[in-house]
Amino acid sequence: MKHIHIIGIGGTFMGGIAAIAKEAGFKVSGCDAKMYPPMSTQLEALGIDVHEGFDAAQLDEFQADIYVIGNVAKRGMEVVEAVLNRNLPYTSGPQWLAENVLHQHWVLGVAGTHGKTTTASMLAWVLEYAGLAPGFLIGGVPQNFSMSARLPQTPAQDPNSKSPFFVIEADEYDTAFFDKRSKFVHYRPRTAILNNLEFDHADIFADLAAIQTQFHHLVRTVPAQGLVVCNGKERSLSETLDKGCWTPVELFGCTEGWEVADVAADGSFDVLFKGEKAGRVAWDLIGEHNRMNALAVIAAARHVGVAVATACEALGAFKNVKRRMEIKGTVKGITVYDDFAHHPTAIDTTIAGLRQKVGSGRILAVLEPRSNTMKLGTMKAALPDSLKAADQVFCYAGGVDWDVAEALSPLGGKLHIGKDFDAFVAEIIRQARSGDHILVMSNGGFGGIHDKLLQGLADSEAV
Repeated sequence: MKHIHIIGIGGTFMGGIAAIAKEAGFKVSGCDAKMYPPMSTQLEALGIDVHEGFDAAQLDEFQADIYVIGNVAKRGMEVVEAVLNRNLPYTSGPQWLAENVLHQHWVLGVAGTHGKTTTASMLAWVLEYAGLAPGFLIGGVPQNFSMSARLPQTPAQDPNSKSPFFVIEADEYDTAFFDKRSKFVHYRPRTAILNNLEFDHADIFADLAAIQTQFHHLVRTVPAQGLVVCNGKERSLSETLDKGCWTPVELFGCTEGWEVADVAADGSFDVLFKGEKAGRVAWDLIGEHNRMNALAVIAAARHVGVAVATACEALGAFKNVKRRMEIKGTVKGITVYDDFAHHPTAIDTTIAGLRQKVGSGRILAVLEPRSNTMKLGTMKAALPDSLKAADQVFCYAGGVDWDVAEALSPLGGKLHIGKDFDAFVAEIIRQARSGDHILVMSNGGFGGIHDKLLQGLADSEAV
């Protein structure tokens, strides 16, 4: 049994690789600085040994056949330097996945600045619902599956073979310290969804054009017999395709391709293809962004043989991903939500979706600027506008160096800023009242703020 040791196993992507490798018969171990759910619980359930820290001593404890190095690992880390100095075999997560799993399958890749996790989860579920039993690796935990990754399974209609399909969240972030290409260049999808494209990841990309170049590299890998499903509203994507595309393209969000029509108060909507009604989706999700995600999924699923009617029916049974407008609890009439939004566009659409759901109910937006781009302050000018639809805004400034008060000053009296975490939580509790909706947005654990809020609200006599 070959042994792989994953350096940076705690992220959703590397943790997903760990799950797939274990299922494929590899012995798996790993290390990371700190772990939190859902990946910590998933790895524990799989019986995978996780070493805390990036020290070199672990290389004696875990003598692996190959070391799979995540992009959290940097030069100067003790374990990285030891791997290089000892001339041990190493590779990146995307390359390991491509060489050991993806090359055997029809890959459906979901790329875009926003919505990758939700869209990939929808697509995996639609294929599952249609009986195609796909494998998948997603940067979150789809609640229809309760796991973030698995190998292709045996379809019920063909018990003598494994499914050929594999759905993957195709991330544009760089691969590893020794491979600065975007992860998705390794995946070589036959069906590629290009959901949207904005400037992000200011720590590795100089500007939008640099990201477009990487997306162009992805498009170059899609075969002529494949399909590119592209957001027809995004000029940045049309410019990318103009650089060269050798694959048929289906657009969504425009009259030339797939469109949304007749949106009802309950969130259901018609699906049109080239102006003709193709189906109707009745589901629990909210927001225009999720309807666009659904169009992309229907188009991609049709490419692998799923009827539009079946895809629409499947979406009606879709349960959203954990940490996507996930309700953590309700106390004294106050509901606390957890959402992964951390880019201004995602923050804006998340608040807009909640507003559609709660109407005139107060929204208390709680933000932790935690991503590398946010910490650099690259997006700070766009933040006030993205938060304006909230009734109160609470921004935790404990992890940034830029002047949060100055950047968010257009929000006026609705703005609350805190650097002391406990005092920050206490202020939210003080401001909350029955009927409020507390929307917590962070791409990290945020100090367990959701449970602290729920407990604090329960204990407070002022609420």
